[in-house]
Amino acid sequence: MKNIIITGGSDGLGKTLAETLSKENRVLILATNEAKLRAVADANNCDYGVCDVTDYDAVKTVVDDMGKVDVLINCAGLWIQEELDTNDIERIEAVVNVNLLGVINCSKAVIPGMKKNGGGLIININSQAGINHKAERVVYNATKWGVTGFTKSLQDEVAKYGIRVTDVMPGMMKTDMFKKLNIEKNMANGVDTKEVARLIQFIIDTPADVMIPEVGIKNINN
Repeated sequence: MKNIIITGGSDGLGKTLAETLSKENRVLILATNEAKLRAVADANNCDYGVCDVTDYDAVKTVVDDMGKVDVLINCAGLWIQEELDTNDIERIEAVVNVNLLGVINCSKAVIPGMKKNGGGLIININSQAGINHKAERVVYNATKWGVTGFTKSLQDEVAKYGIRVTDVMPGMMKTDMFKKLNIEKNMANGVDTKEVARLIQFIIDTPADVMIPEVGIKNINN
């Protein structure tokens, strides 16, 4: 049994990961919506914490309260599109803060404990947008390219402590991310979150002396 923290655990892939991983592990899910968190936690017998990943002090408090953390899954994320000059500046700041700063905050918070324990695993749920480029996605892709650079550099930094870091880059997933923003999008070629969760389970089960630096997953027709 491992102690696992999942950010963005109230819906989408985070919720699916909670459902999958809580069967054999102690799982703590984090998000900002307490009602949704509680519903997922109650349904899957896992713990939850109301936490804004952009607030480092809040993240550190939650991590310290949990004690030993074997696995951190950075799954919280926000979407933004349209041309840059039409993007709302507050939305830009929110997306950058959640998608990039949130990953940095959570990773920073768990690393001291992982160093003390002689190892650990950080899985960053990135995106195909972290290696590709596309018009009307400049802010979103910038955050994901940031996660790519952060992950690769962190891999080099913490390997000597036995800490592994994996960059998971899904294509479009069958979630409500677009629907919540009233964006009409055909999701037929999205990958099922259960398949992504199965990949995450495989990464977690990999021996402690084996690191998977990066892996992509997407629907064959996407």
